[in-house]
Amino acid sequence: MSKRDYYFDNAKFILIFFVVFGHFLRSYISDNSLIFALYVSIYLFHMPAFVLVSGFFAKSFYKQGYVKKIAQKILLPFLTFQVIYSIFYFYLYETRSFEIDLLIPHWSLWFLLSLFFWNILLLIFVKWLNLSSPILLILAFVAGITVNSLNDHLDVLSFGRTFVFFPFFLVGYYLKKEHFQLLSNNIAKIALLVSATAIFFSAYTHPDFDFNWLFGSISYADLEVTNGEGMIIRAILYVLNFIMIATFFAFVPKKKFFFTAWGKNTLYVYLLHGFIIKSFRDSDFQDGTESIILLLTVSLLLTMLLSSSVITTITEPIIETKWSKFKKIFRKKFQKSNKESIQ
Repeated sequence: MSKRDYYFDNAKFILIFFVVFGHFLRSYISDNSLIFALYVSIYLFHMPAFVLVSGFFAKSFYKQGYVKKIAQKILLPFLTFQVIYSIFYFYLYETRSFEIDLLIPHWSLWFLLSLFFWNILLLIFVKWLNLSSPILLILAFVAGITVNSLNDHLDVLSFGRTFVFFPFFLVGYYLKKEHFQLLSNNIAKIALLVSATAIFFSAYTHPDFDFNWLFGSISYADLEVTNGEGMIIRAILYVLNFIMIATFFAFVPKKKFFFTAWGKNTLYVYLLHGFIIKSFRDSDFQDGTESIILLLTVSLLLTMLLSSSVITTITEPIIETKWSKFKKIFRKKFQKSNKESIQ
């Protein structure tokens, strides 16, 4: 594995850690300005950066059979976990009726649905319509800025988030490895770190900021601003998003660490951690745990656990609809038994 592969695997593991950590922080943002600022700062970059990395690795979209491949890789887990989450919520919240709604994704499952549509949009605009990168980027940002002007149905098939986050996916697609290397410059790092610190301080001093802006799934009307004001705020948020994304990638380590290999298992963490987070939020355990160090530790341990070979082996048939890890284990045992019998 090359050094650059270490870089992106490191980035993906750290990002999924921030996803887990951010979800744990959610229970405490109302009463703690420091946690609120940390929450806002994390949400400004963790999912946008994930989307950007997804776009960066979508460069093979033009190959034959690509749509079928991503449909199997993305839509099947979405459908499976949409059903599983429906059952989970039925028992967790003790609802009277059991329903499965395939149009409105449960909680974090929006990412899978949007990821499928981002790939389809890439196929349509880049391969079929052959639009130039400047035109397509302009269209993507215009769509992302204006989509929340719609008042209804933004959550259906993750429509709102698909267009709000599509610019990150598209930028990631057009980026090359060399662009990430530019961030390793010390001057760039200092400038980005100062900017990120200023953003964090601004969030700390403005605890009344509506964090729902960060989700991209709520209309401007529901955010209590006019469409014109909403578009301006969204444009400003895009600037902050990219500053925080650049800051993150500037400090991602390039060497191999104990967690590097786990960067390939982010989908497992993303899909599985929600059951624990939701149970935590609806339990009494969250009382008295308003400690950033404790939440950091629990988030890291949970991320490591869900990235482990034990968990990925057990859940691979559900998440990736294949049995490669089980086959690998059985193959090793079979080879070992053959050697022993020959001896």
